[in-house]
Formats: sequence, structure tokens, C-alpha cells
Amino acid sequence: MFNSFSGDDACKLLANGAQLVDVRSTSEFAQGALPNAVNLPLQSVMNAKNILDENKAIILYCVSGARSATAKNYLLQMGFDNVNDLGSFKNYNCD
Repeated sequence: MFNSFSGDDACKLLANGAQLVDVRSTSEFAQGALPNAVNLPLQSVMNAKNILDENKAIILYCVSGARSATAKNYLLQMGFDNVNDLGSFKNYNCD
């Protein structure tokens, strides 16, 4: 599936204070994550309002993009409006 949100887009948003959110499991997150990422496992996404700032852009990622796409749909349904799906962490290319 083509993702129109690119690594460059992510870098620009992060430079402006966006939240980088890793929706992998806590054990996957513990093995290594992107810089400054917050861990919000997909199964815990219902707690997003307690963890994420609704006024800031959100960038989601996982391993393949499947969980981040699902998380994006959940967050949009919960009322978050600036939600971006980076897909795989391999798409991240900020220094």
C-alpha cells in the first residue's frame, strides 16, 4: 500500500514538536526505538488521551505499517485530528 506520508514529512513535523509514537509491543520497544519515541502499544491505544497531546501532530510507526495504520484509525475515531502514519520505522530518516 502506498503511503503518502514520507520520512521527510515526519522530520519536518518532528522539528515542529510532533509526537513520535511507537505502536509496537513494550518488549519490541525495549529492544530499540526511534529517538524520542513514546511507546503506545496498539492494544493500549484506548489510553491515548492520557498519554498524547491532542494539540500536537502525531506520527505513528511500527514494523510493517499494519499496526500503525490500525492505530491511526482508532485515534481518528477518538477525535485526534493531526495523525500521520509513517508505517515502518525503516521509513524514518531524520538525523
